[in-house]
Amino acid sequence: MSEPMLKGVRVLDLTNVLAGPFATLHLALLGADVIKIENPRGGDLARKLGNLPELNEQLMGTSFLAQNSNKKSVTLNTESAEGKEIFKKLVKTADVLVENFRPGVMKRLGLDYDVLREINPRLVYCAISGFGQTGPDALKPAYDQIIQGLSGEMSVNGDERLNPLRTGFPVCDTVGGLNAAFAVMSALYHRERTGKGQFIDVAMLDSIMPLMGWVAANLLIGKRQPVPMGNDNFTAAPSGVFRTGDGHINIAANKQEQWEAVCDALELPELKTDRRFKERDTRKQNRKDLTPLLEAKLAERDTGEWVELLNAGNVPCGEILSLEDALKQPQVQHRGVLQDVPVEGVGTIPLFTLTAKFEQTQGEITSPPPRLSAHTAEVLAEIGITPEELKNMKAKQIV
Repeated sequence: MSEPMLKGVRVLDLTNVLAGPFATLHLALLGADVIKIENPRGGDLARKLGNLPELNEQLMGTSFLAQNSNKKSVTLNTESAEGKEIFKKLVKTADVLVENFRPGVMKRLGLDYDVLREINPRLVYCAISGFGQTGPDALKPAYDQIIQGLSGEMSVNGDERLNPLRTGFPVCDTVGGLNAAFAVMSALYHRERTGKGQFIDVAMLDSIMPLMGWVAANLLIGKRQPVPMGNDNFTAAPSGVFRTGDGHINIAANKQEQWEAVCDALELPELKTDRRFKERDTRKQNRKDLTPLLEAKLAERDTGEWVELLNAGNVPCGEILSLEDALKQPQVQHRGVLQDVPVEGVGTIPLFTLTAKFEQTQGEITSPPPRLSAHTAEVLAEIGITPEELKNMKAKQIV
């Protein structure tokens, strides 16, 4: 196997909590040398977030552990004059800088892109924020849930009884992080051809909206407002969640032949010619009539039996698993989505690794999430900071 794809690429990671760390995690899993620059007063807020108080007290909260593998931790007070100078020396050695401060913070510190590109013209600088660097809302504070509401994403979830409805995980943060990682990789490719770095402005609000492309197209082009449909899929019928003898099943008969296969599997051939269900568009309009007919038959067997029977007829379907069962299912284990990682003082824990499978440059976890400041001496020694100087900086709370 070849060397990691991003070996030799140094990333200065000034990010906190989720969107930024999720972006730099993917760069780290691809082999980049990601140096997490943290404040000496406790570091990344995620170190204190999680459902295990004892780990929060160690500054190794579950939220931090989830997305900081393969990174190095350096503490540095960039508000101090000496800290700024050290930071600028690190910038000279870097290929990428990622930050997710509110717009204007880096400029106030005197460390904005205009300053740093004079030091390193090849620097790829990625700023992640809720709303972007410009515009009427640029300076507003934003968390994932705020963006979920402002993007329209919450308005299309749920049904007539429960709406608006938040997605059960921080989708805007994570999508913003993926968008940033994609942008950084693109900018590095551009730099390979031109030798030039550049500034990247990633907004969580911008990032989430294209994910609703089909729903938005129905409004923008088809001029129809979205209708919250709960567990039903607006593109087809039957497509959604249905009751079985022991629980529920997902069925997605999006093609006409799949619909006919459902009728065959459920031994309901008369539905194929029923004028309410024969054609795709009329079937969608009459889904409230169709669902009870299907569920009456589905109630005769358990979910597992129906999954086997429908899959045998090439109908996409599946059980609806708890998160615990989903993480343990054989397919996920086969794909190596999780990797057991020993973390000193915590134990061996399962963490998500790179899920894209490269033939020659596989990404993997090679080092655990770092303790706060674990690599300060190592990294600063590379730019000429002596042990005595480091001792003095610690006394002055610069590191």
